[in-house]
Amino acid sequence: MSDASMPVWERRFRAPTVTFPAWSPHAPERLAYTSTESGTYQAHVLHLASGEERRVTDDPVGVTDAAPTADGRAVVWFHDETGDESGRYLVAPFDGGEAVPLLLGVPDGWGGGVALGLHTVVASISTNDGFAVYAKDGGSGPREIARSAVTLHLGGAERGGFNVAALSADEDLLCLEHGEHGDGVRRALRVVDPRSGDVVADLWDGAGRGLTARAWSPIPGDRRLAITHEREGEQRPAIWDLATGERRGLLVEAEGPVEALGWWPDGSALLLLNLYEGRDRLLRLDLTSGAIESIPHPDGSISGALVRPDGRVWYRIASGAREPRVCSQDGVEVLSARGPRAPEGTAYRSWHFSNPLGQRVHGWIVEPPGEPPHPVVMYIHGGPTWLSMDDWRPDIQALVDAGFVVALVNYRGSTGYGVEWRDALVGNIGFPESEDILAGLEELIEAGVADPHRAVIAGWSWGGYLTLLGLGLHPDRYAAGVAGVPVGDYAACYEDLSPPLQEYDRYLLGAAPADVPDLVRERSPITYVDRVRSPVLALIAENDTRCPPRQAHAYVEALRSRGGDVEVYSYGTGHSSFVIDEEVRQTRAMLDFLARHVGG
Repeated sequence: MSDASMPVWERRFRAPTVTFPAWSPHAPERLAYTSTESGTYQAHVLHLASGEERRVTDDPVGVTDAAPTADGRAVVWFHDETGDESGRYLVAPFDGGEAVPLLLGVPDGWGGGVALGLHTVVASISTNDGFAVYAKDGGSGPREIARSAVTLHLGGAERGGFNVAALSADEDLLCLEHGEHGDGVRRALRVVDPRSGDVVADLWDGAGRGLTARAWSPIPGDRRLAITHEREGEQRPAIWDLATGERRGLLVEAEGPVEALGWWPDGSALLLLNLYEGRDRLLRLDLTSGAIESIPHPDGSISGALVRPDGRVWYRIASGAREPRVCSQDGVEVLSARGPRAPEGTAYRSWHFSNPLGQRVHGWIVEPPGEPPHPVVMYIHGGPTWLSMDDWRPDIQALVDAGFVVALVNYRGSTGYGVEWRDALVGNIGFPESEDILAGLEELIEAGVADPHRAVIAGWSWGGYLTLLGLGLHPDRYAAGVAGVPVGDYAACYEDLSPPLQEYDRYLLGAAPADVPDLVRERSPITYVDRVRSPVLALIAENDTRCPPRQAHAYVEALRSRGGDVEVYSYGTGHSSFVIDEEVRQTRAMLDFLARHVGG
């Protein structure tokens, strides 16, 4: 199909994009990133001085993160053969050559981060036997330096790229994040000797208050580690000095969470990210004077930002109306994919309403042209500890193109609105989110924006769970539901989860499902399957270890056995697809289903 005959929504998917690049402080001219130029997210490298660029990987299920080694001579990525998110770290020469295991002899498992030093390489892997950290120096083989039955990750692992939060600049210290105090989500910090695993220091803020490692000082011998804490009920930056044991809170007057992304090369200042109601802003904090300076950039969400050796900030920015771009702080685009640009989308409008408790809920509305009321899709984010931001979403724009108003609700449990809001679901899943979603729909109907007879509930992952739950709790409210990789039977889902996700479920439920059977039964969509009246489209991934397929198929069969109208779209990889053709097929299936059952 040519671009001219291709629907606009599909052109948005197929326009190639790049992720934020990673570089080593020792070789900053050698970048690693991922791109969809081939039609699948794959690892690429670029030598800035020569402009030479090449694709490194050709993984069938795609690669979403890559980093150069400390000397810039090779590139590392996590290889996942089936999409179930388990596998191993591989390394290949930067200029081309065969890929080999980064840590030969380390078992395959779920990755918990990798740190690449000039002399030391460290990685965290979890298996069904627990969580372990392995280290390798010089020509020696990898050795296990730490093990735990509960969460044990490298500091900064969730950010990907070149990890500057695990190994200190001189590679003498290694920061780990762990859940040994009984909470694998709101973790504590431990600094160890990467050679022996001996504990150097521990830091914990007590129950219900998490700590995360963000970046070691870039100066060798400097023992300062930038961290994020929650002591004040919201995420804030601090510096933990391992030389003295002192912890210094950093005063930043801002609404919303603030966290450190990295340091200026001379160690004089921190680059901060402030999130407020679904939009990001970048700040420079001078550590001597305390002065804060805004880094100019367009409105939207930032999916990566760091300071280059020359002191300029690079960032990746996107919004509902505009595809992601990697720019420097002067607005110049510094990295882009080869291929056509995506057509612009419809801008998001910030939105507030009250839930049944009288609390102020924030979200977004994306409206099609024409006079309201419109058919509406309550599009529910996953997580649940995540949020809907002013971000580039071709699937949402496809619904708007089809004539739907799309509403994005940052329900109780979402991040970005304080610790109390985020933790409202602990021991109380499913019902608070459903109440907030329904309250948002009622507000849109009352305002004349949404057609009460053509309301759809849709979402992926936790959003898929809330879709199925909403259809059972409120059978007369929704005309249809689209449940992507959903949880339909909560107890059965837990049995097939990866170890990190099982620990996450114990955090949400307050205990293992077997220990709270009444809560699990009450909040599981399969309990309400007899009440579902609306047609359902279920999209199920056959190698998913986050929302495993067995329990999703069990829900589908339970609904069918009761005469329910349910269609299944099944695909062969994991929780998320990183193949553009597959993303297009799923969106086309959703649009076709809604056209037949709701209309646009």
